[in-house]
Amino acid sequence: MDMSHRHPAADSKIPWSIRRALRRKEKMSNHVPFLLEAEAAKFMSTQINPNKALWEKGDFTRIAESMRESGEALVARLGITKGLKVLDLGCGDGTTALPAARLGADVLGVDIAKNLVEAGNKRATEQGLTNCNFREGDASNLHELGDQTFDLVVSIFGTMFAPRPFEVAKEKVRVTRPGGRIIMGNWIPNDPTLVAQILKISSSYMPPPPEGFISPMTWGIESNVIERFAGAGVPAEKISFARETYTFNYPSAPSEFLDAFRQYYGPTINAFEAAEKNGRAADLQKELEDLFNSQNKSPRKDATSIPATFLRVTVAV
Repeated sequence: MDMSHRHPAADSKIPWSIRRALRRKEKMSNHVPFLLEAEAAKFMSTQINPNKALWEKGDFTRIAESMRESGEALVARLGITKGLKVLDLGCGDGTTALPAARLGADVLGVDIAKNLVEAGNKRATEQGLTNCNFREGDASNLHELGDQTFDLVVSIFGTMFAPRPFEVAKEKVRVTRPGGRIIMGNWIPNDPTLVAQILKISSSYMPPPPEGFISPMTWGIESNVIERFAGAGVPAEKISFARETYTFNYPSAPSEFLDAFRQYYGPTINAFEAAEKNGRAADLQKELEDLFNSQNKSPRKDATSIPATFLRVTVAV
């Protein structure tokens, strides 16, 4: 069937909030968080997932470079053994997937962003890790992966950003073997440390989200996590929580680290573009400069080391 002339608002593949906006002839940029008008037009013409557009914007690998040390340290605490089947969801370019593979696990990394998948496969090849592969996929619909396939499913600051959180929880449980584990790392709403504050400040410069939008930060609330995994059949007593620290290390001053976020981190890119339209870019820059400078723990002026608190979730399947 030729679908080329079908009106976008009639296509069930497009999220309901966007279809509704199209029917009302409203600007999508006013209804999709972190989505610019140009990206909205692209979405309407190609049905691209807005979450995909967000993370393919900029170059998150430039931010991920500041996350390597903590990523490796986190993986070292997961009890990885040779031959363990590991799925890393929202894997980016392999900040946790590659360390797991170096410990002997058979790792599949899945991310919605094509550029990050390509970067991950390149890094794995460069490091000679034949036991680590990356592919594109949506955490809320892992139809290409079989039931009870993995011993360990990991998602560190990844699937918290995926829409449809209940479906994400169900898919994680479905692909995990009985006796296996699910590990999540989630930023915490209103936490005073770096990333939670970056996202909070950035969102204050963006148009209001659409009705029904579920903030990714809700994954940082224990009761929400319990409710979502309960919907996947996991009782509360099989879910545990801990607050841990993830440190961003960057070999330049905080101002340059902020520049990297402004140029390469999707949510911050979009926040600055929205702020510029409203003549508030200088205000946003000042708020973020104050944040980065105040949270830097490095004793050197030409280096940045900023700890950020996150909620570690462990689910026993």
